[in-house]
Amino acid sequence: MSDAQARPGAPAQGLVLIAEDEAEIAEILAAYLQRSGLRTRHAADGQAALSLHQTLKPDLILLDVQMPLIDGWKVLSEIRSRGDTPVIMLTALDQDIDKLMGLRLGADDYVVKPFNPAEVAARVEAVLRRTRASAPAAAQVLRVGAFEIDLESHHASVSQGGQTHPLALTLTEFKLLACLMRAPKRAFSRTELLESCLPEGDTLERTVDSHVSKLRKKLEALGIQGVPTSVWGVGYRFGVEP
Repeated sequence: MSDAQARPGAPAQGLVLIAEDEAEIAEILAAYLQRSGLRTRHAADGQAALSLHQTLKPDLILLDVQMPLIDGWKVLSEIRSRGDTPVIMLTALDQDIDKLMGLRLGADDYVVKPFNPAEVAARVEAVLRRTRASAPAAAQVLRVGAFEIDLESHHASVSQGGQTHPLALTLTEFKLLACLMRAPKRAFSRTELLESCLPEGDTLERTVDSHVSKLRKKLEALGIQGVPTSVWGVGYRFGVEP
């Protein structure tokens, strides 16, 4: 997996997951997309594509049809069962039946190889503009139990004993808390938390334990126990019922 960052000074317009088993093609697409200010992640097979879709929640997926382990059609079908992430299919097969299959399964666009990467980048931007224009505004404030996080201002607080206490969190601690609060009943693996909260660092899964420990100590100082909660054999869950 590779991680192409947006060029300095460019607006961060979103994250594109490039699911393509040919590394050279993926690198070319990433280069053109980052010129548009987009961030990219690369999945070299269908299984990795589904895993990264689950953990990273990309804004769009460029999905090759002929993927190892799990082919593009099955990946698209699974993604559609999860939600409405925009998907542009990439394929070397210029046949109407393949295009119809992709559209029937819910693809947003269809590009035939060999393609002009500049055109692909333009289509990505067009699909993102269209989906964002029709999407409802995302919630900027998360509230679970006594906890509240403002995603825009990066402010976190907790109510305890009739008082509201601001939480002095590092960026990683804030991301961890926000990730767990988005799905408070779900148990996240260390790998998922690492991908979501420390995607740019070359770190080990156990690094997550260190950040969780520091977050717990800050909450315990306010009398809050068991947040986050350890889930044996899995990882961590938020630990407070919504």
